[in-house]
Amino acid sequence: MPTPNNTKHNIFLLLIGSAVILAVSLGVRHAFGLFLNPMSLEFGWGREIFAFAIAMQNLVWGVAQPFVGMFADRYGTRITVIITASIYALGLFMMAHATDSTSLIISSGLLIGFGLSGTSFPILLSAVGRSVAPEKRSMAMGIASAAGSFGQFAMLPGTLGLIEWLGWSAALLVCAVLVALLLPVSWMLRESVPSGVATAKTSVAAAFKQAARHTPFWLLCMGYLVCGFQVVFIGVHLPSYLLDQQLSAQVGTAVLALVGLFNIAGTWTAGWLGGRYSKPRLLVWIYLLRTVVISLFVFLPVSALSAYLFGIAMGLLWLSTVPLTNGTIATLFGVRHLSMLTGIAFLFHQLGSFVGGWLGGWGYDVSGSYDMVWYVSIALSLIAAALNWSIRELPVEESHA
Repeated sequence: MPTPNNTKHNIFLLLIGSAVILAVSLGVRHAFGLFLNPMSLEFGWGREIFAFAIAMQNLVWGVAQPFVGMFADRYGTRITVIITASIYALGLFMMAHATDSTSLIISSGLLIGFGLSGTSFPILLSAVGRSVAPEKRSMAMGIASAAGSFGQFAMLPGTLGLIEWLGWSAALLVCAVLVALLLPVSWMLRESVPSGVATAKTSVAAAFKQAARHTPFWLLCMGYLVCGFQVVFIGVHLPSYLLDQQLSAQVGTAVLALVGLFNIAGTWTAGWLGGRYSKPRLLVWIYLLRTVVISLFVFLPVSALSAYLFGIAMGLLWLSTVPLTNGTIATLFGVRHLSMLTGIAFLFHQLGSFVGGWLGGWGYDVSGSYDMVWYVSIALSLIAAALNWSIRELPVEESHA
């Protein structure tokens, strides 16, 4: 059994390693919207082709997530990251050489989508959640999420600079090298269950049946679907939307960078609040605030200032749902099968991501405007708030007592 000092050392390494992996993995993914225009223009594609490839990426990511989660629960986070980061880097390398829609979908859709399933929140936050005491779980997840969010801030201007300096293909090759560097970082992922924390001996099948019979779990999943719809639609299409509003590419990049920067504060704050207040109630407020922020941005005149303010406000709300959603699942079902159960929830997130990413491109090609998708996003925020309102944050055994 590890000593307390060794346990603290392992947790420190785990937090640092998780933050670095999340920063690089999600930072690269967050910048994909910058490649939409240069790739579409070079190959004469409509926006729907690139949008569909990214939508497929999110769908593959989501479908793979529960199975990758089961693998991580059984064999460990480290080997999971090694395998998936290798596939992620290969996908980026192939995307750099994509010249038609098929190669784009295989590289950015299938390979990168699978690679993300093992290098993102469900796997790494579950490892963190298993390694800390329950009263510190939400805060630890918030810290890992916040530190990882820095990559989404740093990668955007860096990627835009690479595209302008070297071109989109060479920029993707640099991203592939960065993701490959996650392989040695994975050795920092040392999990250790703290003393006094019991882990249930339920099988995978029993854990799934328990969750499947629990209505609040599915309400949480449906709310997460809305989160995926919004963040992928905005992340992929906002730079092009701002170009349509006669703003420069630099403004669009700066806005997404602001989202990443203020996401650091948002996820940390959400994790801190989640240790003190009802996490489902906090999720209600997040979705209501998204309704207000998106509505103001869409219905008021768009300028560089309003775009920057939108980036700041959305950044505070961007991934603040992640530690709250994962933390709620851990409270409901424990941590033994946390990677799998958060993976199921994340599947719904990615189903929403698929629709948001694809619908943005399809809606624009059909109507010449993103207005319809903005309106759908506002309505979905209200629905997500209503879904989370009825969730009680009690362990399943207590809620059925």
